[in-house]
Amino acid sequence: MLFGSKKVIGLDIGTSSIKLVEVEKSKSSATLTAFGYVSTPPGAIVGGEIVAPEVLSDAIRSLVTQTKTGRKKAATAIWGTAVITKKISIPRIDEKLVGEQLKWEAEQYIPFDINESNLEYQVIHDSTSPEQMNVLLVAAKRDYVMRYAEVIEAAGLECSIIDVAGFALANCFEANYGRLEGQAVILLNIGAGTTDFVVMEHGELTFSRDIPVGGLTYTTDISKAMGVSLEEAENLKISAGTGQPVPQEVTDVIGHTNEAVAEEIRRSYDFFLASSSDVKITRAYVTGGGLGIPGLFEVVQNTLGVTLESLNPFATVQYDSRVFNADYISQISPYACVGLGLALREAGDR
Repeated sequence: MLFGSKKVIGLDIGTSSIKLVEVEKSKSSATLTAFGYVSTPPGAIVGGEIVAPEVLSDAIRSLVTQTKTGRKKAATAIWGTAVITKKISIPRIDEKLVGEQLKWEAEQYIPFDINESNLEYQVIHDSTSPEQMNVLLVAAKRDYVMRYAEVIEAAGLECSIIDVAGFALANCFEANYGRLEGQAVILLNIGAGTTDFVVMEHGELTFSRDIPVGGLTYTTDISKAMGVSLEEAENLKISAGTGQPVPQEVTDVIGHTNEAVAEEIRRSYDFFLASSSDVKITRAYVTGGGLGIPGLFEVVQNTLGVTLESLNPFATVQYDSRVFNADYISQISPYACVGLGLALREAGDR
């Protein structure tokens, strides 16, 4: 590591697509230099768990070739039910000792065997109590984490960083909007298989949860309601999202599913508020492929009672105009946030 480059590519491995992001960083700026994506092989990853590692490695290898990146180190993100993030309070101690203390504290908060888990943490500097301190505990099943590393290394890359999707989303947000001192905001990334729900308070991530709803929820609901294949249902959903004429039944299903998805998001919001009753959310930023679902933005805004705006991953982060044009950047923006947040890391980051 001492003599090698710390530059990484961000690999966002999702249910429906894999995104590769390369960024060139300086002390004062960051510039997108490469972006590519391929479809995730059907059934290769389910609920964040890798089911077909060989075909996933092949897809990543083809994506690396397609983008012509010369970097060999990769940062990726895990998500799903095998990852737990939880804000906990522990007796105030020196921050250097928190890791050791959590080995004793964590077991009561983790629904799987702690001896077969990877533990990480982030101290939250929001507590005014002289006796207690708040920590965001992150736990993931070790075999689940190892599978991600093995898939990436089988694709000819070095897996330097395994992050959590919500943390990568927060990293992208901070790179573009800075640390919003004195404010609490929600970040939503509505993907294909899951929605990342993140809360940032005073510039720190204090809450992160994966909600098992997303674009595929609509595809499944259309398929069931109309008795068509998932492929046909996906095409109908895309047609509706691009303003093409579709049967009224498709519009009705999307409307009902919007309500159901918004309700799931509201439950996570209510759960957060119940544990942080003194926090006032000022606004929510939303990204992901779900932005293309007709009416979802408005329904979520009305359900939460919070002003929503699109999260722009290129509000401050620049792009190489010799490689990309503004129209392309506009097209990829809803899909780039997690990958960009990963690409802004450096090998060796904790």
